[in-house]
Parts: sequence; C-alpha cells; structure tokens
Amino acid sequence: MYKAAGQDEFASDPAQGRFAAVALSHWQVVPEAPAEAPAPLRQRIAHRLRAWRDHAEQRFHALDIATDLAEDIGSARWYRGFGTMLGLSIAALSFWPDFTAVEAATAVPPDDAVRDEFRSQMIMPLALGADSGRRMGATGAVVPLASAPERPTVSLVATLGQGDSFGRMLQRAGVGAEDAARVTALVANAVPLGDIRPGTQVDLTLGRRAAPGEPRPLDRLALRARFDLALEIGRNGDGLSIGLKPIAVDSSPLRITGRVGTSLYRSARAAGAPLAAIQQYLQTIDQHVSLEEDLGPDDRFDMVVSYKRSAMGESQTGELLYAGLLQGDKQRLQLLRWGSEGQFYEASGIGRRETRQFAPVAGRLTSQFGMRRHPILGYTRMHAGVDYGARWGSPIFAVSDGVVSYAGRHGGHGNYVRLEHGGGVGSGYAHMSRIAVAGGTRVRAGQVLGYVGSSGLSTGPHLHFEVYRDGRPVNPLSMNITARAEIDERQMAAFKARLAAMLSVKPGAALGPVSAKVPAR
Repeated sequence: MYKAAGQDEFASDPAQGRFAAVALSHWQVVPEAPAEAPAPLRQRIAHRLRAWRDHAEQRFHALDIATDLAEDIGSARWYRGFGTMLGLSIAALSFWPDFTAVEAATAVPPDDAVRDEFRSQMIMPLALGADSGRRMGATGAVVPLASAPERPTVSLVATLGQGDSFGRMLQRAGVGAEDAARVTALVANAVPLGDIRPGTQVDLTLGRRAAPGEPRPLDRLALRARFDLALEIGRNGDGLSIGLKPIAVDSSPLRITGRVGTSLYRSARAAGAPLAAIQQYLQTIDQHVSLEEDLGPDDRFDMVVSYKRSAMGESQTGELLYAGLLQGDKQRLQLLRWGSEGQFYEASGIGRRETRQFAPVAGRLTSQFGMRRHPILGYTRMHAGVDYGARWGSPIFAVSDGVVSYAGRHGGHGNYVRLEHGGGVGSGYAHMSRIAVAGGTRVRAGQVLGYVGSSGLSTGPHLHFEVYRDGRPVNPLSMNITARAEIDERQMAAFKARLAAMLSVKPGAALGPVSAKVPAR
C-alpha cells in the first residue's frame, strides 16, 4: 500500500493552499510496511526521520524569506518583506559602537637597571658598545681619553675618475696639497697625464701625522700608468722620488681560423676569438657577402686582430686587421685594413680596375631610363633613372665607394640618399622605407644605405636608382664604374707586404706566455 508523503499536513492547513502546488511537486511515494511483517524498530525510526527531514526541506524551500520590494507594492507579502528589512536594520544599528575614549595603562618610567638592560639589546654605534649581548653601563672607573691614538700608517686605493685630475684625486684620498703637487709633477715627467686612462687605480700608503690636524705625509704610491709601464713613488728622506718599471709586452697580432659550422659567431667564440673582434669581422664581411645565403658550414673564417699581452698576464684586443673567408680551396674574401682612414680593401681588386653594371638591390628591372608616362601624375615626362621591383624592407647597397652628400626627404623621391663617387660621378637611391646612413658619411661598395619602401610618389615598394655625371642624369645600365677603390702604385708593394705579413701569422701563437725578455714595442 502506498501514500503521498506530506499529504495530510497540507490538507489540514487550508491557509497554505498557495504553497500546495510547490509542496506537491516535492512529494514522493513511500511504501508502507505490510501489517503482517512489521519492520524492525531501527528501520521504522530511520524511515520516520527521513520523512520528517524531507517534509522540513519542502517547507523551508516554500518559504518566501527574501521578498523583492519592487514587486506587489502594498500587498501583504510586500509589508511582510518590508517589516523583515526594518527589523534587520534596527538590529544592526543597535550594535553600532560608540566613540567613548578608552583609558590606557599608565607607563611607568624604567629605573636605571631596566634602562641598561634595554640598551644592551639595542642596535647602537660602535662608540656606545654596539653589541647584542648584556652590557653594563659605564661607572666611575671609566676615564675618558683626551685623544685617541692613530694608526701609524694608512693603506688605501684611489681611482681616477672620468674628467678628474690626478692632483684632485690624490687630495681627495687624503694626500696633502704639497705632496699632491710634487707627485703630479713627477708623474707628468714620466708619462703624459692624458695617457693615464680613467678608472686607473692608485695604491697609496700614508704615514704618521706630524701634528694633530695636519695631513698625513705620503710614504708610497704605485700605479699602472700604461699597459707597458708601471710607476712607483717613495719617500726618500724629506723628498719624494719616482721609479719606472717597464713591463715586457708582446704586440704580435692574434690570428684565429676555424670552420663556420652551423653558426659563424658561435664557432668563432669557441675558437677563442674576442667578442669585439667577431663583431668587427661580421660587420666587415657582411658588406661583401650575405651571412644568411653565401656561407656554408664547411667554409672557413680567418681573422687577424691587433693584440697585446704583458708579462704580468694582462691582454688587450685591438681592431680587426684582416678578414678572410675560404670556400673549399678558394679564397672568397681577403679584406685588409689599409690607410689613415682605416678602410678595408679587397686584396683581389688591388692594382686593377674591375668594372661591372650597377646592382644596388636584389630585384628585377621594372622600368627603363627615358621618357615615360608617369603612373601617378598621368603625363609623359623624363624618367631619369631605372626602377627595381623588390620586396619591402630589402637592403639597398652602395654601388661603389663614396661620400653621402644627401640623406633625407626629397620631394617625390621620398626618403632619398645621394652619393658622390668622385670624378663627377654620383648616384641616387629613392623611395626608401628607412635610411641607414647620415650625411657626410663615407661608405664603401656594398654597404647598406637603406631599405626598400614606397615613400614619396610611388605606387608600390621599389627602388628608383639614378646615376649622374657632372650633374646630368645618365642611363645607369649603359655605364660602368670602378667597383673597388684603387691603391696608388707606389703603395702596392707595401700593401702586398702587409697582406703577406698577416697571412704568415701562426693561428693562436699570440696566446702563449710572454717572455720577460720581450721588449715593450
């Protein structure tokens, strides 16, 4: 036999008819135990507890506790919700705190024993016994000294700063004005003060004062004035004397070679090349070959840099002297630094004139030199150059050595660079997206001047390239120029001798120990 749980309760309360539908939706059918087989007492109790719990949950869910006061305004349900809100507000306000002052406990000043105990735990200056343990206060047995004894000598290190003078540096370190002037004169007689680089450290030893308040006299001074020279000044009686200590220096250049591998930079670093030398080498060969496309893993790099090493263990790396690149058994590049301006010259082009047509960008020819209909202006006019279609951002190269006479915005040319190559010959590069050189800069053949763009009067990314002779435009495709700068015939022998000297350097020989007999040079 079955019945609906909770049916009797709702039926006996007509006033709850409004909630009957909600309650009935939660009814559940529970079986009644047969009369002939009564369940055990524990099961009956559990059954009744479950029924009571379910009934309580149904009644709780049917309650309307949070009434929306924006609905049914004026109804009994609305007044019940308003009363609930008012009661909760009154209860909350009844617990509002007041601002009555609270009396704190009166602090009792500590006595001398407690104060000494506190002081022993404080962080105090050294003069007041800065310890973290127990410390007793001074008693009458402690007698103050009129003056504290000084150390007989003081040793310190002074550093010459940027824009500082040698004399001011000494006085700042505690050397008296008279001794500082004397030391400055002695050092200036041995080496120009301008040769002493900022950051040079000076070891000083100051002696005992002649009287309280007087500066300490200088007993000893030592410094490394140059890479190949150390100075030492000492007191001799009442005066100061200087001693020169030349340092053996080997100036043999350093040659480093190796296989390019997967990364030229990493291979050069692994071979022991200094970072500055690798950077100079990459910048130099990048003007003649593509580092991404022209280098293979089996190619070999070859660089020679100026290098100095002293008998005391220090070394100095100078500028790149030679940059070579071998592809198989063939010399692809032989670049030697030459001349007062420190430019690199390709050894294979020295002594002969090599001519070629202009190729300022990697692209295809899209417009010829001569009269044509302008694509933007719409009328026929002279096209004083040739156009190369190329991808946006492609590098634009100088076609020969020259000087940048103009770099900037230039009307319809947009971003424009003009080079003067000498002999009345000039070249122009227009519509760049970005310019990479400045006016007055000397550039070499193959150096990047800027990047392909579409600035000015342009319908798309391309390079407009012009050539001038004596100020008049000429057809770039019909003109050949010297691709490499030439060296005077009188200097040819010296150039070749210099190149042979670079190639005769044994790789890694400059990294060995320096003999004390090697003279400074």
